[in-house]
Amino acid sequence: MAVNEAERRAMTRALELATFGPRGVNPQVGAVILSPDGDVLAEGWHHGAGTPHAEVDALTKLAPGAAAGATAVVTLEPCNHTGRTGPCAVALIEAGVARVVYALDDPGAVSGGGAERLRGAGVSVDSGEQADHAHRIIDGWLTAQRLGRPHVTVKWAQSLDGRAAASDGSSQWITGPEARADVHRRRAAADAIVVGTGTLLADDPSLTARDGDDLYPTQPVPAVIGSRPIPADAAIRRHPHAALAYDTHDLPAVLADLHGRGIQTVFVEGGPTLASAFVAAGLADRVLAYLAPVLLGGDRLALTDVGVASIDQARRLTVDEWVPLGADLLAIAHPAAGAPPRATNAAPAPDAAQESDISHEGAR
Repeated sequence: MAVNEAERRAMTRALELATFGPRGVNPQVGAVILSPDGDVLAEGWHHGAGTPHAEVDALTKLAPGAAAGATAVVTLEPCNHTGRTGPCAVALIEAGVARVVYALDDPGAVSGGGAERLRGAGVSVDSGEQADHAHRIIDGWLTAQRLGRPHVTVKWAQSLDGRAAASDGSSQWITGPEARADVHRRRAAADAIVVGTGTLLADDPSLTARDGDDLYPTQPVPAVIGSRPIPADAAIRRHPHAALAYDTHDLPAVLADLHGRGIQTVFVEGGPTLASAFVAAGLADRVLAYLAPVLLGGDRLALTDVGVASIDQARRLTVDEWVPLGADLLAIAHPAAGAPPRATNAAPAPDAAQESDISHEGAR
């Protein structure tokens, strides 16, 4: 059965509702219950660990029997297991829901399988509606479920000829205010922000997410990778969250520790050496490249060695979106299908102490 226009509109609304929920160990999920005629009966979203899931949150707003013959539109496949709450697939069946439309399959070995259970009970099921949008909302959770580590975004700003700084090391500012404001919005959406000690010592960044002169209500946890110590008077010491210091070059180990702390999304903003290390290790799930219409020349490249010896080894990307930001352009991309697999035992990151002590745009 094809998804109809009322169900598409309901999915758009469910995706908006999903963002009302908190980021954390559980995914952000939204749900809309439609009458057989396509009218909205109830809405819900997941309010956090231990609370009813989105489908149940919506169902509890209806009188008993009111969902009979209804359609549930959900951003994630209804779960099929009992945790702190019962299986949503069973709740929908018991409520008499006749049809379920969802965006993404649940990748969990335990929680997945809700669609099959619904179909077994005679419920019509369609999946994949606005899946790309749903994926963007919970990409951190999905990565954590599939790979057991946080979702990693690697960001850099560059001139049109691929330079991160001028010959003397200065880079502030390559891009304009619109691009820098966009970086801060994206920082605020991340659980952690990661830099190397080279950037920390060169820039003395605060690593906060700022809206003008004010801090965003949510702040990423700052993390620093490298052997050199954080100075006692560093600006990062005044961050709302205590900084995490990793005296190691083992990026998978760093990500494993962050994952163990409940961090699901990481924003890497630490200069060419660290950015290149994440790319080379196959640990960059998303790339944000801010391109400014300037030419700098020289050898201050935005990326250094990423393990590409010949063109057939190129780390090809799929661009999800081109975003104009004032005079600048943001490319949002992810590894293309058929790209080198993500490393499970990646080579250590280059010594952060070797990173040039130059000013890296954005890491402020």
